[in-house]
Amino acid sequence: MAVRITSYIGFAGEAAKALAFYHGVLGGSLEITRYSDMPMEGMGGQPDWVMHGQLDVSEGVAIMAADSEGERGGSRIDVILYGDDADELRRAFDGLSAGGNVTMPFDQAPWGSYFGQFTDRFGVGWMIEGGQAG
Repeated sequence: MAVRITSYIGFAGEAAKALAFYHGVLGGSLEITRYSDMPMEGMGGQPDWVMHGQLDVSEGVAIMAADSEGERGGSRIDVILYGDDADELRRAFDGLSAGGNVTMPFDQAPWGSYFGQFTDRFGVGWMIEGGQAG
């Protein structure tokens, strides 16, 4: 399995503007999903905010971002590990989160893959995402 790692930047309402700016400078392919695009309510965030944005600059190089309540404009940066094999991602989640603080268990997400989030024992924020739910 090809596992990839990139940064995930948290914003408070400016993720779309930031991603559009990065896209204008760096080129690549930009995809944005807003909270209003999601099938379920109560995910947090304003309807027009970015639930997930991804700028693929070149093969294996990406910038990801989202808006969420309480962010202070680009001040939160997490590491995201993502790929296709849910079992491999679960092993990574279990290993990296050991001794840390799990804020969202690795489980099926509303968008069809698996997702989990935690802060590791060194204070680094992590997101693990991928593997299609069966």
